[in-house]
Amino acid sequence: MAKVLVVIARPKSPKSRTLKVLNAFMDEYVKKHPNDEIDKLDLYQDDFPEIDGDLLSAWDMLEAGKPFDTLTKVQQTDVTEFNGATDQFLASNKVVIANPLVNLMIPTKLKAWIDAVTVAGKTFKYTEKGAIPLTSGKKVIHIQAAGGKYNNQDFGTQYVHQVLNFIGVQSIQKINVEGMDHFLIRQPKL
Repeated sequence: MAKVLVVIARPKSPKSRTLKVLNAFMDEYVKKHPNDEIDKLDLYQDDFPEIDGDLLSAWDMLEAGKPFDTLTKVQQTDVTEFNGATDQFLASNKVVIANPLVNLMIPTKLKAWIDAVTVAGKTFKYTEKGAIPLTSGKKVIHIQAAGGKYNNQDFGTQYVHQVLNFIGVQSIQKINVEGMDHFLIRQPKL
């Protein structure tokens, strides 16, 4: 039995090609691995926090020795969600990431989640010779939908894969769903 983390980085939409492919993939996955434990993290539905002034000041306060309960409720929630995402990632054997390509890049909530799992001392560490990964043995499936054709050369794919490699994930498979809008000509309405 494996622990599978499904990271959904797409607002719910009836037209979402990302979610259609993710759902089809997960239906087949569950049939083939019925005993695996699946945990879903919907970054938009759960309003996953991004690094902002509240979170940065909370980290500064905690580093200065302030008790957790002296943080504002927003800061406590943000710190808890970030730390929880790190722990959830570390506890998973397999990770499925599903996102659309938005303006040649990943959605901001996926960037926020990547910030939460790229943590010095937990998923990588600094040494005299540079950073070394602390995460190994994880398998990642990256599902990405795009209107154009990029053949894995888009900035979103490159970013996700390079960061995961940086923290030690070596097994990354990509499911591309692209080209659906490649020949679509949109006329502006005047």
